[in-house]
This record gives sequence, structure tokens and C-alpha cells, in this order.
Amino acid sequence: MASTASQYQIRADYDAHGIVVYQAYAPALADAALRAGRFVAPFSFRRMTWIKPSFLWLMHRSNWARKPGQERVLAVRISRAGWEEALSRAVLTTSGPAALADAAVHVQWDPERSVRGAALNHYSIQVGVGRHLIRTFTDEWITGITDLTPQVRKAAALIQGGQAARARRLLPAERVYPLPAALEDRLCRP
Repeated sequence: MASTASQYQIRADYDAHGIVVYQAYAPALADAALRAGRFVAPFSFRRMTWIKPSFLWLMHRSNWARKPGQERVLAVRISRAGWEEALSRAVLTTSGPAALADAAVHVQWDPERSVRGAALNHYSIQVGVGRHLIRTFTDEWITGITDLTPQVRKAAALIQGGQAARARRLLPAERVYPLPAALEDRLCRP
């Protein structure tokens, strides 16, 4: 059985400068973001936006880009400094309403998913960037946005055709993200 620490690790596609998080949107919002290289209208700056470093968790959530309003999958590259700032300001959603009321960022852990959507025995982090920090996210942290929709559609077709092994080759490479010890102690032991 996995230890609690290994069950709550952030797995992501990252390098020395940035980390990739995923979001799914309606075509009009995705097209506007891709043209601008950051989020612009019709993106809402008045509500929390959830970013997910787990590609497969977003595939589960968006049903491989088939849910209405989630037909386009974007890989959003943000700076590691921005990512870690968000986490440093985060409160776990299990902390209760009083703690969450003033939190700039919410963190929630959900079961990670397999290629076919089955729940796995470790967890995936979801990070909710609140409306008071959203402009910093969109204007300062984002370093690039890529449309992964064609790749998602191809992988989904392979999975539906019984070729999960071939589909896995299309998935982003994710590995354990090395958090500073203080953040790991606060966020990875719900």
C-alpha cells in the first residue's frame, strides 16, 4: 500500500522554468486565448479558474473534450515561480468554509485517473485561482498556451478503438514535481 506522502504528489510536465497545467474550454474562449497568448474575453476574470497539472484528470473531467463548453483542451504553461506562489497562498478545500472564504487559492485532491477513466490509488491536485489573483495568473504567470485538442481527439479515438497503448504515447510526460518542504507539508498531507 502506498504511503500518504506518495498518494499526494503533484505529477506534472515541467522543466526548470515552467510547469504545464491543463484547462478545457468552449471554442470561442480557446480561440481568443490562443490568438492573444493569454486569457482574454470571453474568459471570466470574476470567478475562480481551476488549473490541473494532470492531463488524465482533465480528460476524465472533460470526457476527452466532449463535454459541452469543454470541447477544446489547452496546455497552459506557467512559470514555476507563479505556480509556487499560487501554492503558497493556497488553502485545502477540506479546511472548511471559514478558511476558504478569504483564500486566494483553493487546493483540492481528487483520485487520479487511468486512460480509461478509472480511479487510481493516488491523488491529483486541482488548483483554484481566485478572482483576486486571476489577473496575476493571466498577465504575469502564463508564458504560453498550446491547443492540444487534435492530440486529445486522436488519443480518444485510439482508446475507443481498443488501442490504449498507442494512445498513451500521445500523452504528456508527467513526473513528480519537487515541492519545497514547507509547501509539501502543508498541502500534500490532507
